Amino acid sequence: MNLPNLITLGRLLLVPVAIWLVLSGEFAFAFWIFVLAGVSDAADGFIAKRFEMKTEIGALLDPVADKALLTSIYATLGVAGQLPVWLVILVIFRDLMIVGGFLLMQLLTQGMSWQPLLVSKINTALQICLAALTLARLGFHVEDHGVHFALILGVAATTVLSGAAYLVRWAAALARTEGGR
Repeated sequence: MNLPNLITLGRLLLVPVAIWLVLSGEFAFAFWIFVLAGVSDAADGFIAKRFEMKTEIGALLDPVADKALLTSIYATLGVAGQLPVWLVILVIFRDLMIVGGFLLMQLLTQGMSWQPLLVSKINTALQICLAALTLARLGFHVEDHGVHFALILGVAATTVLSGAAYLVRWAAALARTEGGR
């Protein structure tokens, strides 16, 4: 257990705090917890790379903490009526599909290495922006001038594109695996 892994664990422990704050209507505090989680994500990655402190557990724990935070925030904002339910379902279904697909592909392709797709990285960035803007609108009464709606559309589009791209990637990998037998 090293410093980057401890920071990641701390981020994971912020998830129930963020959920509680949103459900309690404390959106400004939830916004700052969300920002703190984002800063901790950057910090643990920087420290792990810069000081050669990368670990296998960190490589697994970091995306788990990220997914836990984003899916929890989306689910909670959906329950609170602050994000469209259809979008919350789409985002969470895609994440479950990716995690399940990744685990299945690890099993079927004997641990083939997988890197996130560019569209998936764009999707994650848009999801973060939408969650942060939603919390800021609610906590600080920020005017968004249509940006919130545009982000909803952007998240929806990149969620569908990302999910489809992973399905295509997995189908191609399985075809290669089956062809090699």
